[in-house]
Amino acid sequence: MVLREIVRIDEGLCDGCGICVPSCAEGALQIIDGKARLISEDHCDGLGACIGRCPRGAISVVEREAEPFDEEAVHANFDEEEIHQAGEGVLVCGCPSNAVQAFESSQTQTVESSALRQWPVQLNLVPTEAKFFEGADLLVVADCVPVAYPNLHASLLPDKAIVIGCPKFDDARRHTEKLAEILKRNGVRSVTVARMEVPCCSGLERIVERAVEASGKKVPLRRHVVTVRGEML
Repeated sequence: MVLREIVRIDEGLCDGCGICVPSCAEGALQIIDGKARLISEDHCDGLGACIGRCPRGAISVVEREAEPFDEEAVHANFDEEEIHQAGEGVLVCGCPSNAVQAFESSQTQTVESSALRQWPVQLNLVPTEAKFFEGADLLVVADCVPVAYPNLHASLLPDKAIVIGCPKFDDARRHTEKLAEILKRNGVRSVTVARMEVPCCSGLERIVERAVEASGKKVPLRRHVVTVRGEML
């Protein structure tokens, strides 16, 4: 045991919404019996990235005696968790709509057919390790692009894994860190980023560039810009 900072959850305030769970990169939190709980002290790094995600203010960081943080134990836990096996398991937030799934895509894509190969797609919700990421070409999309660009499934998405986020309203630092982990752990072959032409959306390119750099991998990076009228520049 060592004296260090560690997450504390006030069960009286926690309503079990699960929003905190995907924001913990170490997988230290799970929803158990309707409450967020620390599954093991040595999984928590004490940095408190989950705090800002809690709408009830139920999470804080306190200093107390606890097991030291064990990064190897964290990685071992990821290897064992079903949430990192595509087509199996449910993300630990407990919501059935977040079940990790992989789909077979159609060989011929049209604007009427879906090229989606996995679920979930939100960067905040996808696991950092999954079979659909391994050796994949990854498409990183600003969340307005699928609305503006009608040809997404036919031209950009086929045979790619996809993650979606917003550089303006989401946590850019967390997105950078999570993308870097995805690149490190899954042998991603290439990254394509598609963002809107509006100035605030250029931040998505910076997030992806920093993630590639932080991953230490030499991953080819392609860029696409979509106009508000749905045209590809």
